[in-house]
Amino acid sequence: RLVLALGLVSLLCLSLVISAPARLLGALLPPEQVLLQGLEGTVWQGSASRALVRAPTGYLHLGTVHWSLHPLSLLLLAPSVDIDSSWGSQSMAGELVWRGSGDVDLRRFEASVSADLLRQFAPVSLAGTLSVQLQELLLRDGLPARGAGRLVWQNGAWPTAQGVLPLGNYAVEFRKEPEEALTGQVVTLSGPVEASGVVELRERAYLVDILLSGQGLQEPQLQQALGLIARPVDKGYRIKLEGELQAPHRG
Repeated sequence: RLVLALGLVSLLCLSLVISAPARLLGALLPPEQVLLQGLEGTVWQGSASRALVRAPTGYLHLGTVHWSLHPLSLLLLAPSVDIDSSWGSQSMAGELVWRGSGDVDLRRFEASVSADLLRQFAPVSLAGTLSVQLQELLLRDGLPARGAGRLVWQNGAWPTAQGVLPLGNYAVEFRKEPEEALTGQVVTLSGPVEASGVVELRERAYLVDILLSGQGLQEPQLQQALGLIARPVDKGYRIKLEGELQAPHRG
């Protein structure tokens, strides 16, 4: 009878764990990092009608989020979850491994956001769509520690007081090795303005060094805009930006 009773209690506990409602995540996740609203389903597989994640300059809106948590990952104290989200034209999908505040592994990850979002991380204003494809990227204290991927700027344009100037489509193939800076090569896919150069991120210090050329530079409004951030060189302009990313909010 004792064995039978223990078996029934174990089954009851297992049933309670398996059916744990998604609303429990509100108490488990750090509220200063993640905010979830409209929770449905279970802790293991569910959705939120609205999700926000802390970024260096505030919260990023992820929109509707669906997730599937890998139970065995909890034994390693590194919860792994397959996640996808959508908010208007913004989307995200992939595997996320949470190792602590600011420590995250991204695997088979793809995302598409408005290029204007870049203003939260660097002093530039852009139009168009940014998409990223990552096989793996390890973030430690919010910064890349290892990985490689591809960033594409589609329908790139430059906002000015007179309107938006079309530029083209561009890509950055980047790689980060341990103890080395993240480096990327800028290439032009199509468009009236050709861009080539490098981007670099070492700790929080960033460098953008790009050479612009092509017939599109004959546009007077673009020349006026480039005059504020670039210097003329033979057959084009050179943009060189240096600075530091803002540290994330704490507490």
